[in-house]
Amino acid sequence: MSSEQERAGSMSGGPQHAASAGSGLAGARMPRPDYRDDGSAGREYRAESGSAAATGFTMLAATLMIISGLWSFFVGLTAIIKNQFFVTLPNYTFEIDISSWGWIHLAVGGLVFVAGVCLILGQLWARVVGVVLALISAVANFLFIPYYPVWSLIVIAIDVFIIWALMTAGQREPA
Repeated sequence: MSSEQERAGSMSGGPQHAASAGSGLAGARMPRPDYRDDGSAGREYRAESGSAAATGFTMLAATLMIISGLWSFFVGLTAIIKNQFFVTLPNYTFEIDISSWGWIHLAVGGLVFVAGVCLILGQLWARVVGVVLALISAVANFLFIPYYPVWSLIVIAIDVFIIWALMTAGQREPA
């Protein structure tokens, strides 16, 4: 090939251009198999996996679910076995017996623990169930504030973080 032919070939796209010209794909960019373009301003998003931060927050939320589930389980046992441990206030709007609160905390704690373990094992349904159970746990601890205020507020804060981490971890990060 002479230098004049090489210059003409490089200006027209070279041998690859000539081969793709017949297929109608001249100038078309082939997407990489691990990326998906959703059409928003030409940005590509990673289709397979989330960011390291999203994975880390999911694992932290799962670990906190396990710990929070154990804590609620033991608070429930304490309320059932030794219900005089908690101070009851007169004229509280949501007046429920301490033993009943114990059974509520025992059941919710066990379910939160199991959902946290399943989330660590990678079960997709555990993310949705974890959000619902963290919401139920937060509401139950809100109603439990008069009996054990500081503890209830701490558990509510942990539940809010769990909900946030599980809801935002599924979003794709820009590449």
